[in-house]
Amino acid sequence: MNQLSGSLRWLKLLIIFITVFLTGCTGIRHSLYEKAMHHERKKAGLVLKTIETDGKIISLLESETRENKPTIVLIHGFAANKENWVRFAAYLKDSFHVVAMDLPGHGDSEKDFNLTYDYKDQVRYVNEVLTYLKIDKFHLAGNSMGGAISALYAVSYPEQVESLFLIDPAGIHRYDCELTRRLANGENTLIVACKDDFYELMDFALEKKPYIPWPITSVMAEKAVANAAINRKIFADFNGGQDASFDDEIQKITAPTLILWGAEDRVIAVGNAAIFDELIPDSQKMILEGVGHAPMIEVPEESAKIYLDFIHSLRETARKKGPDQNGIFRMRASDDEK
Repeated sequence: MNQLSGSLRWLKLLIIFITVFLTGCTGIRHSLYEKAMHHERKKAGLVLKTIETDGKIISLLESETRENKPTIVLIHGFAANKENWVRFAAYLKDSFHVVAMDLPGHGDSEKDFNLTYDYKDQVRYVNEVLTYLKIDKFHLAGNSMGGAISALYAVSYPEQVESLFLIDPAGIHRYDCELTRRLANGENTLIVACKDDFYELMDFALEKKPYIPWPITSVMAEKAVANAAINRKIFADFNGGQDASFDDEIQKITAPTLILWGAEDRVIAVGNAAIFDELIPDSQKMILEGVGHAPMIEVPEESAKIYLDFIHSLRETARKKGPDQNGIFRMRASDDEK
């Protein structure tokens, strides 16, 4: 018994030593973070790339090869990054050529306080990236702020967007939620000013948190704190540029649209899903019980399956209708089917 107690004491001391060692060695933690990200990207068949568009450095993830697959473009939310899509993208790699970008001001892309980050500007930034990549026909998906940007992109460039996937999108806030109540009291949970704020944000935004080892989350927390100033600027621009015309604009969407929402969303109330569904022609709505603000992170496999089923149903409809006069199978519904 004494020998066992002694072994346990040594084990505890070893764990304490490793924890203290890793805490003090920023380089080791960042190296572990980079290795973990590389592993996740490789599993999803994604390659890290850096491009420059209109003087802006943009970081993105792209499938290793296009292989004549349709393209899907993934747009993350406020204070998030392209890595939010990696596990979701892993379930799409056999069906799609995937592109997930860091919007300006986010992730590893340009962080310029002289840029503006309202709706229209961010739509333009996305278009600049896709023009650079020579992608002019694609499926589009966005979460939160990225959902609002995606919706308006589909309005601005209807000929480009084959389908639209909105995941807990911003843009409509007729129903209050926990975040709106906090903002009214001067507290913005989405801005991470210290490491503790980061862990609080994870608890707040995600109902089903994926397992991420401590060395990885500690680096994620550091990165979030470092972005606090630019995130305040983006939040002010994005929300300051929002007006009542958003409701009118999304009624012009012509792409078949799937709206997916987590029932436990504390960032944007799930009640707003019905408003999106009502305003967007040719849309479908699905609510996920027990899920928060980011279904593609919380339940990536289930979210991907829902989306792939949606795309399959569109293709079946197009096949039954037959090709148009140019021999092309159109995935958009005709007016008499809406």
